[in-house]
Amino acid sequence: MTPPDYDKIGLLVRRDDRILLCRKKYGTSLLILPGGCIEDGESPEECLTREISEELGPVHVGDVAYIGTYRDAAAGDLSKTVQIRLYSGELTGAPTASSEIAELVWFGPTDDRTQLSPSIVKGILPDLIARRILQWQ
Repeated sequence: MTPPDYDKIGLLVRRDDRILLCRKKYGTSLLILPGGCIEDGESPEECLTREISEELGPVHVGDVAYIGTYRDAAAGDLSKTVQIRLYSGELTGAPTASSEIAELVWFGPTDDRTQLSPSIVKGILPDLIARRILQWQ
């Protein structure tokens, strides 16, 4: 299998029946998961901690658990591929859009899925729903 153009870590944060998604300041208007690219020599957990601190401000991530790895077209450039290693976790503190993040969105089951990145709409959501991690239709 060809290596992905982007190797990322993503965080699934749930509150009530919604998940926390981000809209970047540049590159794409599609909603993506909080997280980012793994740097050389960095473990997935180190990447997750660093990226969440950069993107969501002074919050702490606890109860981290690996969910799965997903691969699809990259949100910012559909000609490139992204691999996302998805983890679930709980946030302590109030997340705020920081760094390259323009907006945080609590996305629910009846919200417009055309706003979502390809990896979320085609791979992540169907898997999370099928595995009953999300109780959506």
